[in-house]
Amino acid sequence: MTGARGPASSGIRFLVSCEHASNAIPAPYEEAFAAVRPLLDSHEGYDAGALQMGHELARALGAPLFAGKASRLLIDLNRSPDNAGLYSAASRALDDAARRRIRDEHYLPYRQGVQNTVERWLAAGERVIHLSSHSFTPELDGVVREADLGLLYDPAREGEVTLCRAWQEALAEIAPTLRVRSNYPYTGTSDGLTTALRRLFPGDRYLGIEIELNQALVFAGRRHWQGVRRGVIDALLAAFARHTGG
Repeated sequence: MTGARGPASSGIRFLVSCEHASNAIPAPYEEAFAAVRPLLDSHEGYDAGALQMGHELARALGAPLFAGKASRLLIDLNRSPDNAGLYSAASRALDDAARRRIRDEHYLPYRQGVQNTVERWLAAGERVIHLSSHSFTPELDGVVREADLGLLYDPAREGEVTLCRAWQEALAEIAPTLRVRSNYPYTGTSDGLTTALRRLFPGDRYLGIEIELNQALVFAGRRHWQGVRRGVIDALLAAFARHTGG
């Protein structure tokens, strides 16, 4: 998969990914997941709203979109191969051969597709800004999340810090009612696809930023949710212009 150049700079390419886009279970594994089917429609099964946000980001940025096609309960595309959470309890109940097929058919092609695209662009002399679209449940284990939007990045990578600060400043102007926090509700260095790619690519060439939207916004009503998405994108474009001096 290839992508267009960024909106304001011929030397930068955007890539958008959505690891938890779907709550689908492929037909060969449906029976194994029958007992947990209600979970597929919950935050445990997929990230509500993340795919829609990803589609609109990709369209606005002229970027390719990589989107997972199966539920995170089958295999979590945002976890490293050695992470204990790679497979859910339902997947761990399958035999070794079934888990290997799941890995080979769903996990590896997705992860390698993103990585290969970044490698190809960097080899061509481009810089890459990778935006990973996610959402989070408003309340987890009795704790209410105190944010509408989280921007997750590595505080040790200057380019990510600069862009996210500019993005947050633009959001304060464009969507002032939106509660935005840095590295919340998770840290930007927790295990994830962007974290894995940072280990492979230098910080002056690859920026990996995870967007976390509160699912309360997704279900707040069509018009409000549409306005949130528009605000996030408009603020990013303004931040990108500031970041690149465009």
